[in-house]
Amino acid sequence: MQVTEIVPVGKRRSRVRTDEGVSFALYGKELSEYRIEAGKELPDELYEEICEHILWPRARERAMYLLGIRDRTEREIRRKLAEGFYPPEIIRRTVDFLREYGLTDDWEYGRRYVDIYETRRSGKRIRQDLLRRGLTAEQVGNLMEGREEKETSQITAFLQKQAFDLETAPLEKRRKLMGSLLRKGYSYGAVMAAMNEADC
Repeated sequence: MQVTEIVPVGKRRSRVRTDEGVSFALYGKELSEYRIEAGKELPDELYEEICEHILWPRARERAMYLLGIRDRTEREIRRKLAEGFYPPEIIRRTVDFLREYGLTDDWEYGRRYVDIYETRRSGKRIRQDLLRRGLTAEQVGNLMEGREEKETSQITAFLQKQAFDLETAPLEKRRKLMGSLLRKGYSYGAVMAAMNEADC
């Protein structure tokens, strides 16, 4: 394959692009060491060496660092590594490594997420959050199965905590509470029903 361009990405790294659609990032010292220049050939053996000795260990360390900050789904790890200009095969290998050692498990991530947020967020919001993080619709459906939607009781508890009373609450307070509940993912109808029945 031939190097088509080398583009700086930050102060110390550059992104190498090839005519076969392969791209990856190296530090300036590494570019010099491997004599990589735009317009020159990049032998397959050299690319494989770069993948094995630089990109693979670096991607693995990056993934471990990301998981050290907080739990992440496979999609989140893939996205972060792609943002770091790791080639698809290195990303796949990294995710396989994480799976093999039990360092990432979307099902467990989803189970913990539901346990943490089921009393604080609407079922709809939890579903959207998990789908956005990369869980499948089937996984999300199974995680939410058997967990009753408790929107009305959750909204009522929130309103009680805010000492909301429909008769005496000023319009501005009603709007503020409404906005807060809608941002949590509760439906407009459920919020209005709970507010109309509120007797705090």
